[in-house]
Parts: sequence; structure tokens; C-alpha cells
Amino acid sequence: MSATISSTSTAEKREPAPPEGPPVTGPSPGRALIGVMEPVHGRLLTSIAVAATAAVLGVAGFALVALALRELLEPVPDPATVFRLLGGALAGLLARFGLRALSFHLSHLASFELEVELRTRLAEHLARIPLGEAQRLGSGAVKKVVQDDVRALHIAVADSVPLAGFTLAQPVAALVALGLLDWRLLLAVLALGPIVMIGMRLATRDYADTRRAYDEANEAINAAVVEFVQGMPVVRTFDDGTSSFRRFATRVHAFTRATAAWQESSRSSMIFSRAMMAPLPALVIILAAGVWLTASGSMSPATLVVALVIGTLPIESIMPLMWLAHHINESKAGAARISALLAIPPLPEPERPEQPADGSIRFRDVRFSYGPDGAGRPALDGVDLDIPSGTVCALVGPSGSGKSTVARLIPRFWDVTGGEILVGGVDVRRIPAEVLLRHVSMVFQDPFLLEDTIAANIRLARPEASDAEVEAAARAAQAHDFIVSELPHGYQTRVGERGARLSGGQRQRITIARAMLAEAPIVILDEATAFADPENEAAIQDAIAELTRGRTVVVIAHRLSTVADADQIVVLDSGRVAERGTHRQLLDAGGRYARLWAHHQRARTWALGSAARAEDPAVTR
Repeated sequence: MSATISSTSTAEKREPAPPEGPPVTGPSPGRALIGVMEPVHGRLLTSIAVAATAAVLGVAGFALVALALRELLEPVPDPATVFRLLGGALAGLLARFGLRALSFHLSHLASFELEVELRTRLAEHLARIPLGEAQRLGSGAVKKVVQDDVRALHIAVADSVPLAGFTLAQPVAALVALGLLDWRLLLAVLALGPIVMIGMRLATRDYADTRRAYDEANEAINAAVVEFVQGMPVVRTFDDGTSSFRRFATRVHAFTRATAAWQESSRSSMIFSRAMMAPLPALVIILAAGVWLTASGSMSPATLVVALVIGTLPIESIMPLMWLAHHINESKAGAARISALLAIPPLPEPERPEQPADGSIRFRDVRFSYGPDGAGRPALDGVDLDIPSGTVCALVGPSGSGKSTVARLIPRFWDVTGGEILVGGVDVRRIPAEVLLRHVSMVFQDPFLLEDTIAANIRLARPEASDAEVEAAARAAQAHDFIVSELPHGYQTRVGERGARLSGGQRQRITIARAMLAEAPIVILDEATAFADPENEAAIQDAIAELTRGRTVVVIAHRLSTVADADQIVVLDSGRVAERGTHRQLLDAGGRYARLWAHHQRARTWALGSAARAEDPAVTR
């Protein structure tokens, strides 16, 4: 039989979406950052080595310049020696710039390769995780991970890696050169180390807490902007702009306060750190120690000149190291989110796959919970259902009774906590996911279309389908006429984001055409005409009648008039089967379904002004 859907008002609320589960935990942020960069470890190590070599050669170049100056200060300088030293210095400094550029080139290539690798892995992993997990994550969170967090790793890979090699090698090489020149001056420079460390510690204290407050305030601004833009029709209808703008302004002020508090808490320590990390303090210490050693006759003035040139190089590397730490901390959070998404277990595939024999559906003592590892409050508790192939089964019940959960367990959005679900006589866990999804078509109340052409959206069900098959599916879905007569480019018309260029009824008929092209023996309907106008509703009803002919149909009913002719009606309550039978059998039983039907009938007779007429008899005269 065919399933029909009416446009009468509903007395019950739409069943809520499954609750979000807790976030999946992955490795620590530090390990996550190392893990996500594993595909390009080789290139990154090469980049670090090249950058470190550049730093050592740069220090050597400065040292040769200092030695040339020392030679010039000799009573009888040797011009040949001076030119040799200057030539070596020039070669070292040119090699420094060249190798540093090469290091950045290698790291940027590695960064682009990593972005491609991570996005490919994430897309492939999202295709393997349970559909319910993807639904729990939400499109916003997935977009942030796949797009924003992967892009944020660019700084850690492209810029921070060569910076790490350079800024770590330069101070070490400079300190070694200074120690070879005079160990006493080396000790004088190292005396600045504890002071610098204290300054860095003060500058980064409470970093985690202040950063968290800053990020939360920033996210609140983004949410306010999205809310304001997406809700523009409501804002313009019910608000003159002051209330919605005030919400945005409040969050901007909160962000400003969080930023100001962060800067205020670290201002004094940052000034102290910057002062101690500047070259001047190191020059003063070296000069003071050098003058004392020169006055005592244990050091020549020429040696002091060399020390002054080399001695500032270790200190100059401290500030870049602080920026490096900042970039790494920025990247850790994104890497942790990427790792957490990749840590979601994929849907287990059967070792010995089986094929469903027909379109029958059977639930055997099915229990399911949305909580972690099935430990939460049961959404289904001991459900038994038997839906023969080619029949229509309607699921009814109050909001939260488990209707959507039953429907989404059939195509295996999740695996059951207990019991089993059989499709075509085979446990769905023994059917390959790709086969199962081809066996079941779903038409939801909110149709989803890709930002592509009409033909591409219909062909999504079967990419290899010919143009003739796409048109046949559209004709059966009552969509062909409006496609060729109302759309500027017919089947090649682009529908816009989420089908924004089409009406709701047109979008729904395109999704029905997609389901028809799939030719799946099982169809799941979720009140497909709830928001359609009467003209579109009639067309959609005809399309659904064609879609469901000869197929097993599961209808999630929010309005009881849509399922009065179903072969069986199953009443769910708190995750259990409360009643089952035909419409007439359930009315005669006088139970939950009979009460729901009575409420539904009263809702259908309600009309605008009916309450006033009931209170004032004069209104009816």
C-alpha cells in the first residue's frame, strides 16, 4: 500500500534530535601536535637541520667579522688575513640567508602536503564513523576541525619549524664560540640566564586560564554574528535591531575586557622580559667584565671587540623562542581537536559480510543508549518489532518516545547496546555499511541539497545513473515539470546553498527523486510534507505514493491522520512498545493511541477565533 501525508496541524511536538554525547578524548595536546605532523616528519627534520646549519654558519660569519676587526687593531695588521677573514664572513652570512630561505621553502612544502594529508584522512574517517556520531558532532564543529584547525597548523609547520632550528642552534653556537674565545666572558653572559628565565616565567604565568577566557569571548562574538545573520528575517520582523545588536555589543565588550585583563596581568612582566632580552644588557655585562679583564692585563682589547660582536647573539634568540612557544601553543589546541575526531572509532565492518534477502525489518529485544559505551539513560529499552517486506509501519508516540531512534538504527547510524536488528533476515552488523545504505532510503522533513545542479543532487543516490534515469526519477517524483518550465537551466540549474533557490516543496521533490533513483527496498519517511503548501503537498503525496509502491515503508508520524491506513501502527512510550495494531484495532482498545487520536481530532477542528467564539456566544451569531 502507499503512504500518504496530510497538511493538518500537529498536536504533538517534533521529536528532539538525539542528545549530544561527551567529546571523544584523544592524546594530550603536545602528543597530538607531534602525531598529526607524523606524515611530514622527514621533511620537517630536514628543514630543522638546514635552519640549524644556517644559524651555525651565521654565527661563524659574525665571528670571522670580529676576528677581522681584531686583526685590524693589531699594531701591524695583515691585509691578506683581513681579506680572507672578511671573505669567509661574507660566505658564511650568504650561506646563512640562503639556507634559511631553503629551510622555509621545505617547511612550506611540508605544510601544504600536511594540509592535503590531514583533510583527506579526516574526510575518509568521517565516512567510516557511525552516522550518528557525525550527527552528534554537528556541521559547525566538523567544519572547524577540517578547515580552521588544519589551517591553523600552517604556522606550526611552515614558520615555527625552521624558526625552532634557527633559534635553538644560534645561541648554542654563539655560546660555544664565546667559550672558545674566553670562558670568563661566557660565564658573564650565562649570568643573565636565570634573570631571563624568571622574566619568561612571569610573562607566561596564568597563560592557560587567560587564553581560555580570551578564546571563549572570541567564540561568543562569532556565535553572535552568526545568530544575527541567520536570524535576520526574525530580527527584522520582531526587533528594531536594538535588542539583537545589544547582544552582539555585550559580547564585544566581554571580549574587550578579557583582552584588556590579559594584557594588564602581563604588562609589567613583559616589559621586564623585553628589557632583559634586548642586546643592551648583554653588551653592558660583557663590556664591564671585559674592561676589568683588560685593565688587569688578562685580556687584550681586540679580544674584547670580538666578544662584543658575538656575545649578543644568544640573547637575541630568546624573543623568537617566546614567539615560537606561542605559535606551538596556538597549534596544540587545533591538533588536539583533530586527534580527537580521528580517535572516534569507525563503524565496525563485518569480517564475513552477508547480503539482505528482502526488505523485511525485525527488532529483537533492542536496547540503546546515547551515553558513552551505552551507559546513559536508555533511549530504547527492549523493543521488539516485526515489519514484513512490502508493508507500511507507522511509528507514533509523544516527543522523546524513541521514534527517530528506531528509524536511525535501521540504517545503522549507531550500533545497538543490546539485542539485534535484522534487515532482510541479516543482522545489520553483518551487512557492509555501503550495502546497507543502498538498501535503505531516507526522506526527512528538512530536505538537504548540495550546492550543485539539480541533476547532480538527484544523481547523488546513484552517480553512474544516466540522464534518462535521472529524468525518469524526477518525473516519478512530480519534479520534472517545474524543473524544465520554471528553472532557467533545467536540470543544470544550480540550487544554491542548501537548495536556497528552490521552494520547500521543490526541494522535497528533488530529495524524493533522489530516493527513487536509489531504488532501495526500504524507505523511511519523516513527515515529508509537514511544511508544504497545499499545492506542493498534493504533488509530494503523489510522489511518495510512487516511491513507496512495493517497498517496505517506515513512517515516523507526527500527525496521526498521515498513517491511519498503515498496515501496522506501533505506539512508543519512553523507549518501549506500548501498543501495536491497525488504526481500528488501536481505537477499539481505548489505550494510548486512542487518546492521541482524540487529541489530534480536537486539534484539527481548531481555527483562528474559535477560542473567542467559545467564550463569547455573540460572536457566533
